[in-house]
Amino acid sequence: MSGLQIASYVSVLFFVMVIAAKMIKIARMPVHLRWDLYPIPHEKGRGAYGGSYFEEVDWWTKPKNFSLFSEVKEMAKEIILVKSVYEHNKPLWVFSFPFHFGMYSLIGFIGLLAIGAIMELAGVSVSALSLSSFGLVVFYLTIFCGTIGWVLGIFGGIGLFLSRLLKRELRVASAFSDYVNLLFLLAVFGVGLWSWYTADQSYTATRAFVQSWLTFQPATAQPAAMVVQLWVTVALLFYFLFTQMTHMVGKYFTYHRVRWEDEPNIQGSKIEHAVQAALGQTITWSAPHIKTGGTWAEAATATEETSKDD
Repeated sequence: MSGLQIASYVSVLFFVMVIAAKMIKIARMPVHLRWDLYPIPHEKGRGAYGGSYFEEVDWWTKPKNFSLFSEVKEMAKEIILVKSVYEHNKPLWVFSFPFHFGMYSLIGFIGLLAIGAIMELAGVSVSALSLSSFGLVVFYLTIFCGTIGWVLGIFGGIGLFLSRLLKRELRVASAFSDYVNLLFLLAVFGVGLWSWYTADQSYTATRAFVQSWLTFQPATAQPAAMVVQLWVTVALLFYFLFTQMTHMVGKYFTYHRVRWEDEPNIQGSKIEHAVQAALGQTITWSAPHIKTGGTWAEAATATEETSKDD
């Protein structure tokens, strides 16, 4: 087994472990200060106008009318279409949307490579000459997702880099790492496009590598451009974990635990226990109105008593 294969196994394993650890860490954090920002999409029949089940008389005695579809649809608009950027900064969206959509296309590309590799292991041809209609679909869809992913990623990445560099309002808000991250991703997209154009336009060699990867078998010799692409991808998996790009991990929690969390805080509920646990947290900083070493419950009580005295 080549050093490239070993490095790819290590990078993927490390990536999954770190991402899982980050998600567990966030999930175990104390209860947040809920925003309860309306409209909340999962309010079935009320989300459109910003209504809430709190409108109901004796709402605590009635079941909630929850719409998972509406919630998923709203998240899809933000994650896939970058809705908030479109609404607040359309010139930036022109580059942000293709950049993100290019990355999503490449995630789909990796998934299609894995599906194609498994199909070929099962004896189903994935090629332009395949007798299987599903094999043909996977073959051409893989080419489409991979190629469009590299192109959109490059276009969007260059646009975002130049926007941060040339627009003052973005430049003053950008850290050095923001430029490095974009350049690193541009290198990955550029090498990927170069490898496709010069060495593997049908992604047959790439699919063969994935097949050997899935079966833990030594890979056949790959074109030089493809070897460079795979090494750059391995490097990206390691680099990604030490950047703010891991903000993707927080998407679920940002929406479900902060923006749209409207579970009532009633006696004996999980919310009540979570709030009580948060109030028991020790304060590790101080200010004129806060004493270090105490609990948040003590601080809240002291603040309330002080307000009464005033």
